[in-house]
Amino acid sequence: MESRQDAPVWLVTGCSTGFGRSIAAHLLDEGFRVVVTARRTEQIKDLGARDNAFAVALDVADDASVTEAVRQVEEHFGRIDVVVNNAGIGYFAAVEETSPQTSQRLFDVNFHGVARVIHAVLPGMRARRSGTIVNLTSIGGLVGHTAVGYYCATKFAVEGLSESLRHEVEPLGIKVMTVEPSAFRTDWAGSSQETQEPIADYDQTAGAARRAYHDSVGKQAGDPDRAARALLKAVTAAEPPHHLLLGADAYQLATAQLEARAKEFRAWEATTRSADFPADA
Repeated sequence: MESRQDAPVWLVTGCSTGFGRSIAAHLLDEGFRVVVTARRTEQIKDLGARDNAFAVALDVADDASVTEAVRQVEEHFGRIDVVVNNAGIGYFAAVEETSPQTSQRLFDVNFHGVARVIHAVLPGMRARRSGTIVNLTSIGGLVGHTAVGYYCATKFAVEGLSESLRHEVEPLGIKVMTVEPSAFRTDWAGSSQETQEPIADYDQTAGAARRAYHDSVGKQAGDPDRAARALLKAVTAAEPPHHLLLGADAYQLATAQLEARAKEFRAWEATTRSADFPADA
């Protein structure tokens, strides 16, 4: 690592708990300059007091907050080298049990929040022809799960946005990575809200899944601190991956999904190809 004065600048959203806190703490341990953010800076006072840290209030659901936070960072450090879009919220309910207001809130934070930060940091990265954007999605951004349909939808949306963004900015020297964790010992499952009007027909599907999520709190296989080390290793690799699965369950679920889809695609290949005009038409 170079001297702290010249160390790369990382901006991490959602540092008050969970992945964001672990990532920010590990980066500070490794000597990076780190912008630690939360909606309320008193929640990150300990991180902000560390050497090379800069604490900034940031609400990803608020345009003005995002714009002002990025302005402060660029004024303070002069640049942003890596952005980790980690901030997000969950919600446990069957699709039919989820109100339009709740789904809109999920998308405003989990999808549009990521987009707001991306829009704010890209001008500086384009000017420098360098930078890395890391979007934490979820294994739920690759594989749908019961009782978190709208949460998964927001993460699928971030995956799609990231894929398109990658094609647009890689020629400009900017990298884009998505990170897909499985279940980790964060407070996500315990703090996420859930439907207050459950539908009896879904008790053995979405209802059972909600109960299982709550029962898993504190027992998840994933370690956020080890995840932070893995993320840093991937971002700083000579050839960073476009997708970083975190956790054995994430690997198993993602690879099984790929294999099942490939099998189905091949089984229906003739029908798929029949939808085109004939080659000689």
